[in-house]
Amino acid sequence: MAVLHKVLWILSLLFLSVCVQSRHNHHYRHHRRHHPLTAESSDSFSDYYGNHDLDSQGEGNGEKNALPIPKVEENGEQNTIPEGDNGGEKRRPLFNIPNPFGLVSNIFHGGSGSGIGTNAPHLGEEEVPHESTTAQDDQPLYTGNEVNYGNGNENANVNDQGAKGDVEVDYLGKWEIHSQNSGVSAMQLNLLPTNKVILYDATSFHTSEINLPAGVPCLNYEDQDKKPAVDCFAHSVEYDVETAKLRPHRVALDPWCSSGGLAADGTLVSVGGFREGEPAVRYLGTCEDCGWREHENIMKDKRWYASQVTLANGDMLVVGGRKAYSYEFVPKEGQVSPRPFYLPFLYETSDQFEENNLYPFVHLSTDGNVFIFSNNRSLLLNPYNNKIVRTFPVLPGGSRNYPASGMSALLPIKLTPEADAKTPIPAQVIVCGGSLPYAFRLAEAKTEFVPALQDCGRIEITKPNSVWEKEQMPSRRVMGDMLILPTGDLLLINGAQRGTAAWLDAKEPNLTPLLYNPDKPNGQRFKELKPSQIPRMYHSSSAVLQDGKVLVAGSNTNPTYQYKGVEFPTELRVEKFSPPYLHKSLDKYRPEIVEEASVKQFTYGQRIVTQFQLTREKALNMQDIEVTMYPPPFTTHGYSMNQRLLILGNQEVSQVSNGVFQVVSAAPPSGVIAPPGYYLLFVVHRGVPSKGMWVLIQ
Repeated sequence: MAVLHKVLWILSLLFLSVCVQSRHNHHYRHHRRHHPLTAESSDSFSDYYGNHDLDSQGEGNGEKNALPIPKVEENGEQNTIPEGDNGGEKRRPLFNIPNPFGLVSNIFHGGSGSGIGTNAPHLGEEEVPHESTTAQDDQPLYTGNEVNYGNGNENANVNDQGAKGDVEVDYLGKWEIHSQNSGVSAMQLNLLPTNKVILYDATSFHTSEINLPAGVPCLNYEDQDKKPAVDCFAHSVEYDVETAKLRPHRVALDPWCSSGGLAADGTLVSVGGFREGEPAVRYLGTCEDCGWREHENIMKDKRWYASQVTLANGDMLVVGGRKAYSYEFVPKEGQVSPRPFYLPFLYETSDQFEENNLYPFVHLSTDGNVFIFSNNRSLLLNPYNNKIVRTFPVLPGGSRNYPASGMSALLPIKLTPEADAKTPIPAQVIVCGGSLPYAFRLAEAKTEFVPALQDCGRIEITKPNSVWEKEQMPSRRVMGDMLILPTGDLLLINGAQRGTAAWLDAKEPNLTPLLYNPDKPNGQRFKELKPSQIPRMYHSSSAVLQDGKVLVAGSNTNPTYQYKGVEFPTELRVEKFSPPYLHKSLDKYRPEIVEEASVKQFTYGQRIVTQFQLTREKALNMQDIEVTMYPPPFTTHGYSMNQRLLILGNQEVSQVSNGVFQVVSAAPPSGVIAPPGYYLLFVVHRGVPSKGMWVLIQ
């Protein structure tokens, strides 16, 4: 009888809550129908940005986003957007009702999340709560049809039809100094298919730690007194990742704060820069004696602090830049860009003093459109017809682009063996860190260094009406790098914990890398790794190498090269970081690709065979093998352009001979998923990656 009373009591509360919420929604819709919200008429930011499930604004209609930009008031305070899954205020549960079965159910008043509310699952739906504000980790949460113990994932490594699951090791990585002198400050970096890394800085400094080769013409310029001077330093080098040997390059059109990316043949295409470099385009091929080929006045708009992305057909698109509120296509070498395309969004997201819209995050979506994130707003653009496909909710918390300088990446794209060019493939973007909108102003004018942001947001960009999922990093970070590892995990590295990008504008270097597993539940995705001993702040860079290590270089918070009398000297040492998957105890699980028996050049949709050795294994399960593809990105100012990781759909795994296996995978179905060019292909066995093999898809 007592149990029956409890059940009746719970049902009555549920009924009351649903009735109240239904009445609230009815009046809300009635009010919205007769009194549409505008930036001027909304009572608060939560009124305007919240409740995206009720007549959300600016979504998927191809129109300009009506959402206003948070403004910085004269007192230095920002109109911040309240926290919450849908941009509305985060709500606490009114009741915690212990049900007759000893489980916990939260009843929420409004908001979104687990429990009863406008977005709560109906009884019987299988949906795990995004967050619980009351249950402890060891308490089971009622989720409809299943019990989940806290935020845990108890079955992550349980065998599934013979699969053994990922091998984990209690190891936080290793740092090593690979070189004492990179020759130039590594402001900009790109790994080439030759396994050489191109590093370059600015010609404006007229100095470096390496000279041009004998016989190479020096640069002529005027010094501060307007007198003729000669610059015989190299400002670009080719760095051998095995030997640390340097080969200097001559670059004349200043590439300071430019953009870049690899063409389909492996040529590095660098766009924009400073002064005479702003409208320039440069090319660097892959031959042993190749040098920069530079072309003046190619782009119609000046491209300083712009971003670059490669499209499905190999075209390159350049977006934004200082006072460049447009995008344009990079023409073929020897030709001139016919015109830029004005994009008001880039102007709207520029803060008056701080800007916070430079180096926008630009990702090629799996539907062929281009995702652009600037400051705290984002949209999906069709660059060929200049149409906005959809806009997304504001990401609350602060600003994310230079000089606020957060990080962003397209999360790993998972393909199936049956995927074709017409199959919709979901895509998610993550944005982490950054700074408050006014951080740059305070650092410049008052030498006050505000704490960097500590949050992340991720969103499914191929889904209409999608919203940001927020989560917290273990530490604050601005000016960090975000790299995708061969396993599909993300590495967050470099940066500072206070201040903003630009010279002398940050303090407290963040020395501790973070490993992010996108497949784990929210709250369990981050893991702190072994700290470095070298601050890597403004103008630092990094790259994933063929052997799975991460090359880390750069950091120059000072105008020109300074080594004494400054808090953070110009850094020329080059490090390599070994992630946990490179621990020697995992070598027995590590595949070794047999390149001569593997397909290294293929077309879209082709069946590709990759052979590998695993001498310890007598049999393999297909669930324990992944084949991943990674194009080497161009990295500068905390943003890795053209970065993506593809997890191919495996069709079969078979044994060729004793200790030798082969996996048959489906190549990416189109250039929308994998733009043409060179990729590093990895075989990952139970979370342990092989050394990469260079492949070409076209």
